[in-house]
Amino acid sequence: MNKAELVEEVARQTGLTKKVCRETMDKILSTISDALAKREKVTLVGFGSFKVISRKSRKGRNPQTGEEIQIPAREVPKFDPGKDLKKAVM
Repeated sequence: MNKAELVEEVARQTGLTKKVCRETMDKILSTISDALAKREKVTLVGFGSFKVISRKSRKGRNPQTGEEIQIPAREVPKFDPGKDLKKAVM
């Protein structure tokens, strides 16, 4: 399911217009992104939590040449699924 299909399904289930659902979803995603940019954790009880983690630098290989390269340390977003989401998938 992509974003457009998700918006369509939410609109069908709620009776709201696709435009309202799309704008709401965009605002939710933007708010989560802004919080992560501030290094804040976002928790949706039962669904999961979003946070920023630090990855250490590490060695890797250039797939074209096979040459060993150093991959720099960086911060990346991470999602940890909640108990209810894990149960729904099982």
